[in-house]
Amino acid sequence: MRAIAKKQVIAYVIADILAAMLAWTILFVFRKRIPESSKFGFPIKLEFDDNYYFGLLFIPAFWLLLYLFAGQYGNTLRRHRLKELAQTLVVSIIGTIILFFALLLDDQIASYKNYYQSFLVLFCAHFGITFLFRFILTTRIVKRVHKGEIGFKTMIVGGNELALQTYEEVISMKKSPGFKFLGFVQVNGNDRLLEKHLHCFGKYHILPQLIEEHGVEEILLAIESSDHKELGNILNQLEGAEVIVKVIPDMYDILSGSVKMSSIFGTPLIEINREIMPDWQFSMKRLMDVVVSGIALLILFPVFILFASLTKLSSKGPIFFSQERIGWHAKPFKIYKFRTMCEDAEKDGPQLSSENDKRVTRIGRLLRKSRMDELPQFWNVLKGDMALVGPRPERRFYIDLITQKAPHYRHLHKVRPGITSWGQVKYGYAENVEQMIQRLKYDVLYIENMSLAVDLKILFYTILIVLKGSGK
Repeated sequence: MRAIAKKQVIAYVIADILAAMLAWTILFVFRKRIPESSKFGFPIKLEFDDNYYFGLLFIPAFWLLLYLFAGQYGNTLRRHRLKELAQTLVVSIIGTIILFFALLLDDQIASYKNYYQSFLVLFCAHFGITFLFRFILTTRIVKRVHKGEIGFKTMIVGGNELALQTYEEVISMKKSPGFKFLGFVQVNGNDRLLEKHLHCFGKYHILPQLIEEHGVEEILLAIESSDHKELGNILNQLEGAEVIVKVIPDMYDILSGSVKMSSIFGTPLIEINREIMPDWQFSMKRLMDVVVSGIALLILFPVFILFASLTKLSSKGPIFFSQERIGWHAKPFKIYKFRTMCEDAEKDGPQLSSENDKRVTRIGRLLRKSRMDELPQFWNVLKGDMALVGPRPERRFYIDLITQKAPHYRHLHKVRPGITSWGQVKYGYAENVEQMIQRLKYDVLYIENMSLAVDLKILFYTILIVLKGSGK
């Protein structure tokens, strides 16, 4: 399946390059034949000059970057033609406006009407050709899915009557929806009706292991009303797994209008939206992280020297403190800070700092109060381990303690950890596991409402804390 997806991405890229080159050629010919000829009063000889060949290189590269920025090359095997139309239309409008102001405003024209003509020619040519190529590619994939040539490895959670009805309905459909059933897992131990059709792997607690071993791509949750109490536990089991989760709603939910059906002709399914932010906002967030961190490391270099000197002179030990933390997708990384404690601060094992912690040095107390001890983490951001804004990363030792009481902590691994966070701004440093769990609700709230606007608001409040020196 990965090989097919990779070939589809390559096909999209090639098609987009050809579309951009054809659209640029059409625009070039139009500009010579209409605006320039009208300006000089005689037909301009069509010659493909250096500007044309420069455009053949620059224009496709521009469009590829724009499509990549907008997340157009992800999930190419699950594209829909109507969605393809909308996405291509929006990106074409944005890209055409950028190119118009960057390249077309210095054209030789007879009247401003020629500007509008050039804009429309570029937009219509680019959008029309690009969508035509993409429509062909998407249609080919959709047909292969409907024929069953392409299927996504699917596991059903639940073996009850609802699961059985759903399975029988799906396999009886003339056009395959793309499910390749591997088997099912039980919810309450008594739901085994599906066993006559599919293999039972056991209880749902082993879902993460099954996903990894069998390369599961989609999960169908077929849970009766009596088992709804297990839904939270199941979703926590699936947290961090790169799978699409779909729920089969109860008939009562459908009749009461509390859900929207995603299929009219087949089984109604609700896809759990795991998209925290649109792809373009994620790209903007990462771009902002890199630009701000790079500028900060350059501008604050004298401050680094000052704090490094004060840290070294104030107590024995290294200038920087590094420690393994758990980050994005639960992967470990080394976090960097200015050292704020004495050298053997954790000789008796992991310990959280308290307000009057004797292990904190005099300069360390000032750094922690102003949050300046976090400045070296701009390097972590530049490397991609962290973001400017995101939940604060913790050690595995404390994560294990937290998840025993709050399993939903796993939600925090959906995003890169940050130098500052909503929990850090609202709650400050935690002195024990209970306080870490209290702070957790702010970080979960941040993830559920992530946006560039929220990031900017958190950064603003963090700057206020730094200026006031009011960090807890």
